[in-house]
Amino acid sequence: MGYLNGFGVVIKKWIGVKSATGARITTQYPEETRPKPERFHGRHVLNRYEDGMEKCIGCELCAGVCPAKCIYVRGQDNDPENPTSPGERFGFVYEINYLRCIHCDLCVEACPTEAITETKLFEFAFTNRADAIYTKDELLVDDSGHPQQLPWENWSGGFDPAQDSSGWMRATAPSGDANFVGIVAWAGELGYGVRDPQRASIEVESGPVPAGAHHDHAAHDDAAQDHGEHGDADHADPTEPESTEPESTPATKTPGHFDSSADLPEKKRRFGK
Repeated sequence: MGYLNGFGVVIKKWIGVKSATGARITTQYPEETRPKPERFHGRHVLNRYEDGMEKCIGCELCAGVCPAKCIYVRGQDNDPENPTSPGERFGFVYEINYLRCIHCDLCVEACPTEAITETKLFEFAFTNRADAIYTKDELLVDDSGHPQQLPWENWSGGFDPAQDSSGWMRATAPSGDANFVGIVAWAGELGYGVRDPQRASIEVESGPVPAGAHHDHAAHDDAAQDHGEHGDADHADPTEPESTEPESTPATKTPGHFDSSADLPEKKRRFGK
């Protein structure tokens, strides 16, 4: 009956018996917690630089890549005298609807400045839908770089940046190089990170493009453009009179057609569609 021995492991796991000591495994939660995985996806935070400037540049890439459409970002130009971020723009509206968020981490991968990352905090419960929509003021880290503790979040075990922050642990490079696992993905000073730019995958596989190929490609484009400009004229009917109608002038936009200072809708309605 040796072929049935393997079912013993399944039965012990099913009834909750530890194979080594024979004792049942019971975790006294929430007083006792199990260690979380290194890449655990929890609540988001918006990061700052060491000088206090925000890393978000209001590019809205995180909102565009989100499959659940739970992120709402509105960018605005920086004040030259008192900039909020080192870029030309900053995110002056940033909201995440946790009733929709699936914690896929695509927003973290899409962010070019490592502005949004995820922590290992997940124990929060809402008594109303408005609290489930985190605003920029709630997502920004404090002066020490730690997330803000909100009233509906359970931090009974405290917050340990080394154990509860998983933002620094990003996925491997697009090329699949495992050497990037565990490397800090951003620097403390102003900048876009500590890693060198990744070369294009086609260049890695086939090598750099020869210099002569660029000239040949440019000559081909010039020839195609000349054929497009003169080809229709060569095949035109000589008996057909040319059109004498004046060219239409493009419509001019009325100044002030877009008011960037208009009042924003309530955050409850932004995610209603």
